[in-house]
Amino acid sequence: MTKLAILFPGQGSQEKGMGRDVAEAMPEALALWKLAEHEAGLPLREIYWDGEAEDMADTRALQPALTVTNLSLWLAVKDKVQPAATAGHSLGEFASLAAAGALSIEDTIKAVTLRGKLMAEAGQEGHGMAAIVKMAQDKVESIVEDAAQSAAKELKIANYNTPAQFVISGEKDALDIASEAVKAAKGRAIPLAVSGAFHSPLIQEAANEFATFLGALKWNAPAFPIFHNATALPEPDAASTMQIMQRQMTSSVLWIQTMQAMYGTGIRSFTEVGPKGVLFKMLKPNLKSSGDDWSGSAVGNYEQAQSA
Repeated sequence: MTKLAILFPGQGSQEKGMGRDVAEAMPEALALWKLAEHEAGLPLREIYWDGEAEDMADTRALQPALTVTNLSLWLAVKDKVQPAATAGHSLGEFASLAAAGALSIEDTIKAVTLRGKLMAEAGQEGHGMAAIVKMAQDKVESIVEDAAQSAAKELKIANYNTPAQFVISGEKDALDIASEAVKAAKGRAIPLAVSGAFHSPLIQEAANEFATFLGALKWNAPAFPIFHNATALPEPDAASTMQIMQRQMTSSVLWIQTMQAMYGTGIRSFTEVGPKGVLFKMLKPNLKSSGDDWSGSAVGNYEQAQSA
């Protein structure tokens, strides 16, 4: 039997109408939207089913809404699949926790709602992020290190998305130097519309508060391995799973390494559960060096969940 990994997307995967068809077909999915709206104090269905893109980008609304969408789709497919492992990209890692039973769905929604609030409040003038594309990892790492030293400011690679797509995070002076160096080396640097330096030590204060909250939740040993963003490896028990998630907000997202590590354990089928199919599109570049004996699919709506 082919070993299957379930993947959950993070911020950037939101789209208008996401999760609506599942909520209309499954009362338990609708209940998740209502729970998230209660926790966030926001009209999430109004924002994501009928709203404007600008409102959908607000991380305070986006984190609970996308998590509910991911988990609604998971509820629609979970009885049809037998995952050997799971992983989620940044915010998506919390859906992985719920899918594997490390956290309850209710605690997961509470956690991502607080995470969204803390990350919104952690935004500071002079902090930011930029996507770097069309450039190899070793070159990006060298540019980031040089820019941080030159500016004497914090800068790091926040996301290792594919071998030619990275996100850097840090203070504006260092970001500007790195962006110019990327352009000079024929790469592309694209500033992201965020107000914070996420997945970096610059939001340590918010991360500390979030870690305290996570420490008070009830954690369980995962029913199947969760490959974590911070290490691209699974943890064996409830305590170590909690501890690595307490570091998640300031750790890099090692997505390339996660896909390759999953392949290395014998996983040959990858299904993204969530809107837009961003992670599905990343499979080919990330597994190109591993082999071509794998398959990928995406479950982004209720119809696709029914035929999964």
